[in-house]
Amino acid sequence: MDVFKAAALRTRTHGDVLSLAAGQPSTSAPGPVLQATRDALDGHLLGYTETLGILPLREAIAQYHAAEAGVPVDADDVVVTTGSSGAFTLLFLAAFDIGDTVVMARPGYPAYRNTLAALGCRVVELDCGPQSRFQPTVAMLESLPEPPKGLIIASPANPTGTIIDPSELAAIARWCQAHGTLLISDEIYHGISFGDVETSSAWETSRDAVVVGSVSKYFSMTGWRLGWMLLPTYLRRAVERLASNMTVCPPAISQVAAIAAFTEASRAELDGHVRRYAVNRRILLDGLTAAGVTDLAPADGAFYAYADIAHLTDDSLTWCEEALARTGVAVAPGVDFDTVHGHHTIRFSFAGATADIEEALVRLQPLLRG
Repeated sequence: MDVFKAAALRTRTHGDVLSLAAGQPSTSAPGPVLQATRDALDGHLLGYTETLGILPLREAIAQYHAAEAGVPVDADDVVVTTGSSGAFTLLFLAAFDIGDTVVMARPGYPAYRNTLAALGCRVVELDCGPQSRFQPTVAMLESLPEPPKGLIIASPANPTGTIIDPSELAAIARWCQAHGTLLISDEIYHGISFGDVETSSAWETSRDAVVVGSVSKYFSMTGWRLGWMLLPTYLRRAVERLASNMTVCPPAISQVAAIAAFTEASRAELDGHVRRYAVNRRILLDGLTAAGVTDLAPADGAFYAYADIAHLTDDSLTWCEEALARTGVAVAPGVDFDTVHGHHTIRFSFAGATADIEEALVRLQPLLRG
C-alpha cells in the first residue's frame, strides 16, 4: 500500500505512472453486470438483505462451483460475504481460538498472516521455494511437530501465480481431514490459468474444507466488495451469527448485480480478459528473461510474475521506490509476501493493458540490467 500511495503521488506530480503493482484487473465489470446495476438502481429498494446473501446469488454461485468442480453444491452451502477479506475474518473468528496454530505458505498473501495475528492466532509459515513450486506439500505438513488447527492454501497463488497439482491438492485435503486440520482453500483466482496446469477445488476431495471465492479477480469486480465461502455445515451458524453482528449483510447492490456475472454473456467477456492476460504474461516473462531476470516462479495462473532479483538488490522496498522515482513504473516489493526472503524479490502484475506492459519493460530495462 505504500507503493500505491507513492504511485498516486507520482501520478499527481508527473502523470506518467504505469502500475504493475496492483493486484486487480484494469477492466470494468462485465457488460451484463453493469446493466443489472442500472436496473437495480431503478427497480430495487437495496436495503438490508439476508445475512448470508440473497438466494438467487447463492444459487448462481452454487451452480458455478458445481459446473467447474464437477461436485454437487447447494445454495445452502454458500455464504456470501463483504469481499473475500470479510470471508476470512468471519471464518477465522468462527473456527479458531486465541493461540491456535494456523499454517500458510511463504511467500503468501500477507493479509492471511496479519489478520490471524490480529485475532491472536499463532501463524506458522512453511518455506515454500522452487523445490515445491512455491506451494506446500503433504511432506511439509508431516514434518510439523503436531497437526495445526488450520491450513491456508491458495491456488493459483498470490504473489507467485503457482497452481497446486490436483493430485497434491487432493492429498493435502485428505491429510487435513485425517488430522483434524481445517483446510481453507483460497480459490479466488480460479478462471485465470495458462498452459497445461489445471486448477482443482478442495471440495472435489473433502467437504470438510472451506472454499473461498470472490468476484474480484476473474470476474473483474474488485471494488464491488463481494466474496463467498463454501462452508461445512458445522461452521454455518457461527459464521451467520458473527456476520449479522459485524456486517449485517454484504452490499445489496453488488449482490443483485453479481448474479449477472455468472451468465454466458459475462463469462465470454471475462474469458476475453484471460486471453489478454496470457498475451501480457508472455510479453512480460520474455522481457524479464531478456533483461537477465531469469529466477521466476512458474506463472501458472492469476496475473503475477514473481521474480528473484538478488543480483540487483537486497532491499526490494528501496529498489521499488527507486524504480518508481526513476521510471514511473510501480511494482510490488517482496517484503510484503515473504518475511524471510522478500528483501530480494518483487512482484509484477500483468493485469493491465498490453501496451502498458510493453512500455514498462522499456522503461525498466536500464534498472533490470543493473
